[in-house]
Amino acid sequence: MNRQIMKRNFYPFLAVGALTILLSFTLIQKKTTVYIIGDSTAANKSEKAYPETGWGMALQSFFKNDVLVDNRALNGRSTKSFRAEKRWDPIMEKLAPGDFVLIEFGHNDEKVDKPNVGVSLADFKINLVNYVKEARSKKAIPVLLTPIARRNFKNGILIDTHGDYPRITREVGDSLKVPLIDMLAKTESLLSRLGDLPSIKLFNHVDSGNVNYPNGKKDDTHLSPEGARQIAGLVAKGIKEQKLGIAKSLK
Repeated sequence: MNRQIMKRNFYPFLAVGALTILLSFTLIQKKTTVYIIGDSTAANKSEKAYPETGWGMALQSFFKNDVLVDNRALNGRSTKSFRAEKRWDPIMEKLAPGDFVLIEFGHNDEKVDKPNVGVSLADFKINLVNYVKEARSKKAIPVLLTPIARRNFKNGILIDTHGDYPRITREVGDSLKVPLIDMLAKTESLLSRLGDLPSIKLFNHVDSGNVNYPNGKKDDTHLSPEGARQIAGLVAKGIKEQKLGIAKSLK
């Protein structure tokens, strides 16, 4: 009789113990970190810049809780200056196997008249290759992104401003078998579908009298909150199209 009572008490205890271990394991499981390195189009913005918004600020909302977006993109940076300012070093220190690095440069690399920032096409290629190889050395997954389009319409036709820099990004992706999200193609398609005037809503156009822009602002490079959400959505779509491991964590 006592043995039967012991059995009845033991099995619930065993079940509770197993559940506790399972829950503890779930709680301590490491989240997958998605780092973003790039320029002002993706960067986090201060309150004094609002409503200017980087698409990287909106990306977390597309993921479930098992993915953490760590946005390291910064205004004015290029493949050259991001490394020269040692912005890459702390990321390399923290990179863990299975983490992702979204690499989107080009807007500032093309400013070759600014020697601390701009780089030749040849150097741009070398810089991208180095980011890819170093991320892979930590068993992380690099993902290349071409730069997003500027709103640059002439007679109703969207005109590209990035020259051959997106082509180089595509070439690196192809030669090193790196997943590539062609953000230039995606944003050009979006802007062209919307058209000249309707696409203004995606960019940092502000009327005069704004607390941060007393004289107003007409910025066709940087995004509005709505633009950031839509561009982040295109990044999420690209992640799904590329069948990346984090695609299963998209909402």
